[in-house]
Amino acid sequence: QVQLVESGGGLVQAGGSLRLSCAASGRTFSGYFMAWFRQAPGKEREFVAGVKWGEGSTLYADSVKGRFTISRDNAKNTVYLQMNSLKPEDTAAYYCAARSAGTFRLGGTSYDYWGQGTQVTVSS
Repeated sequence: QVQLVESGGGLVQAGGSLRLSCAASGRTFSGYFMAWFRQAPGKEREFVAGVKWGEGSTLYADSVKGRFTISRDNAKNTVYLQMNSLKPEDTAAYYCAARSAGTFRLGGTSYDYWGQGTQVTVSS
């Protein structure tokens, strides 16, 4: 049974940093594409960042480029999202997702597994 468990969210002031973690279990994820999505109240879910687990190539939404970094630790089966220079508009519930096909897709419906989410709140 695949499980994705996020942690690391919290309340931070604008300009601050947080690191989110997504602990993956239940199978080998080397062929997967892993992604972080976020959803703010009243807004649609949006792609934030993604990584091909096996080769490590990464993709970012324009809104977070240069501020967020996605990475993975093979030994710990964990994907991270390092978020720096946080802005109030980054406030959202952040979700980890896994796509078994291994390729990038922008839409969340293309992902097979989801975590329960972790809340990030950035105060101004």
